[in-house]
This record gives sequence, structure tokens and C-alpha cells, in this order.
Amino acid sequence: MAGEPQADCLFCKITAGEVPATVVRETATTIAFRDINPQAPTHVLVIPKAHYPDAGSLAAADPQLVADMLRETAEVAAEDKVDATGYRVVFNTGAGAGQTVFHVHAHVLGGRGLNWPPG
Repeated sequence: MAGEPQADCLFCKITAGEVPATVVRETATTIAFRDINPQAPTHVLVIPKAHYPDAGSLAAADPQLVADMLRETAEVAAEDKVDATGYRVVFNTGAGAGQTVFHVHAHVLGGRGLNWPPG
């Protein structure tokens, strides 16, 4: 069922405290932690505590939770002091776009030049 924790999901395990992560923020509905393979000086993942496979399914089921996630991306950027210089928020959807964990997550990237279009 959408929203329910999945036993085989890495991010559900992080949310449950079963897998360690460097948590930088946590709210009632979201958790933010440092990416283990950072692509920029600031590279934090913001995830909902509820399991949804991708951004589209989350948006269809719970628009308020999408708003919670986006609010947290701004908080992460402010705490890492990249809000004034600029940062990027990325949702990868599907394996062809680089999604490797099928629990929706927003990448917050900053602290270096971020050319457009991305690779």
C-alpha cells in the first residue's frame, strides 16, 4: 500500500533507524541526510517518512507532503549556507533518469557551480 514502509527499501530502513545516516534535519513528515556519494559540497537527500516510489505518485496521493519536502529543501540550503549563492533541487524519476532507490527523494545540491543543462 502506498505510504506504508517497504521491508526492502533502504530509505524506509533509514527512516526507521535500522540503517545509519548522517541526518541533518528531521520533521514529523520528512528526514534529510547527507548523500553517501556527494556530487557537490552540499548534497543532501530530503525524503518523506512515508514510502512513495517517485515524485508523481507522491504528488497524486499527498500534495501537502510534497510541500513539506520542498520546504525542507529550503531549510537544508539555508543551514548549509548555499541559499544565497544558489542551489538545485532534483527529483530523479525512473532508472533511466538515474533513480536508484525507489523511495521518492529530493537531492539538494549546492556549494559549487551547477551548469545547465545537467549531464
